[in-house]
Amino acid sequence: MRIKRFGIIAVLILVSVLLTACTFWRSLGEKKHEGKLAVHFLDVGQGDAIFLELPNGKTMLVDSGPLHLGERLVDYIRRAGFDRIDYLVATHPHMDHIGSMAYVVRHCDIGEVWMTAAASNTYCYEDLLDAIKAKGLTVSEGKAGVRLFGADGLSADILAPSATDEKNLNNCSIVIRLTFGKNTFLLMGDAETEETSAITADLSADVLKVPHHGSHTANSQELIEAVRPEIAVISCGADNDFGHPGKKTLRFLENAGSKIYRTDLDRTVVVVSDGSKLTVETGGKRIAKE
Repeated sequence: MRIKRFGIIAVLILVSVLLTACTFWRSLGEKKHEGKLAVHFLDVGQGDAIFLELPNGKTMLVDSGPLHLGERLVDYIRRAGFDRIDYLVATHPHMDHIGSMAYVVRHCDIGEVWMTAAASNTYCYEDLLDAIKAKGLTVSEGKAGVRLFGADGLSADILAPSATDEKNLNNCSIVIRLTFGKNTFLLMGDAETEETSAITADLSADVLKVPHHGSHTANSQELIEAVRPEIAVISCGADNDFGHPGKKTLRFLENAGSKIYRTDLDRTVVVVSDGSKLTVETGGKRIAKE
């Protein structure tokens, strides 16, 4: 009888494991953009989080938004059909950019981790380092001149920072220029004018993630004229306390002929490239809590 009882228990455990596995795989959504580059500018409120589906089937996450959004962020990624982040980038250690990244590290399979050399003594920064260490991951320094990846018409190059400014962490932001075929994306974190004016590489891009939530201190006329984006995406919270985006920034973008999208107005914005043509999807899921 004891052997029979153990057999029944083993069967029940196996069934439970199979049901759990089925539930997990059902949670993974359909991959809508296979073979294309899809850049999801997530509506995380007053913060930044950009999830990228790469045309080679890999993924990238640039920043993670503020604290307490980790579960929603991971759920979004899984519903897009993924459970692994091949390239995880923390542009700089401000809470509105890395607040939920420790949760992502703990709950997703992670490949490479890239961070700026600038450090912080905040809880969310220390928690992120603890999560990275617990998984046995190593951190690579993101700095000007480094290539994250490049093959078959797809590449990601870091244009900044070239120096570490401990007094202004915004000016330590990792700036990435992503190229797929004929299309280019410029992801600028919270880089202020001091950092962007020091960039010597080509800044022109079809799509610009407007730096520092559209702040006037980060967006000069010279910068916008150098980029000349067809599409400009501003990540900011509705009725935020900082007045983002600035009126001058909006005017510079309008004068450059850019089509402006804002997460506070358009919610999650997805820009999709097939290597030559861009399409934009708006009204996507809101990750920020109501």
